[in-house]
Amino acid sequence: MLDLVAAGHDNAAISRRLHLSPKTVRNHVANVLTKVEVPDRSALIVRARAEGLGGGTV
Repeated sequence: MLDLVAAGHDNAAISRRLHLSPKTVRNHVANVLTKVEVPDRSALIVRARAEGLGGGTV
């Protein structure tokens, strides 16, 4: 899921791709934000890309 966020996919696209409800995706992203200790989705993307995630296309 983090790879998809880092690639620039929104929650709706991630939910369709992973066959999860949008609420489940939103909850997972919120949990990742907390665990990685970043304030928002943009910071999460920067951190994930620095770690080599998100190399795919949107």
